[in-house]
Amino acid sequence: MAREVITIECTEARKLGKSPSRYTTSRNKKLQTEKTELKKYNPALRRHTLHKEIK
Repeated sequence: MAREVITIECTEARKLGKSPSRYTTSRNKKLQTEKTELKKYNPALRRHTLHKEIK
């Protein structure tokens, strides 16, 4: 299978001392070899923030 399930976590919440929001998504690991970055909503900060892929 070429698709894998990944977890993305908020990058800004840790800096502010709040709990980071996490989302799960999938990506095609053959076409997208680098780590994924998406803008998603963080309910703790009440705004859209950058979420990066974690292991």
